[in-house]
Amino acid sequence: MNKTLSVLAILLGVILVLLSIVYFLIPANLLPWFLPGHDPALTKIHLKHGWGSLIAGAALLAAGFRLGRKKS
Repeated sequence: MNKTLSVLAILLGVILVLLSIVYFLIPANLLPWFLPGHDPALTKIHLKHGWGSLIAGAALLAAGFRLGRKKS
């Protein structure tokens, strides 16, 4: 069970870190329609969305690596 949770947490963490890069680099009007923050009228970058997904991704990565360690 721990192995499955570890892999799932690491996978979600990587996805969120990649999503944060998208939020930091792409303005709101060019974001895909399915992402929160997409607005055709805005040309600003969503820094709060980027920081939020980066922090959540880092937390999931840390939790996944912690769960994946062998217990002695």
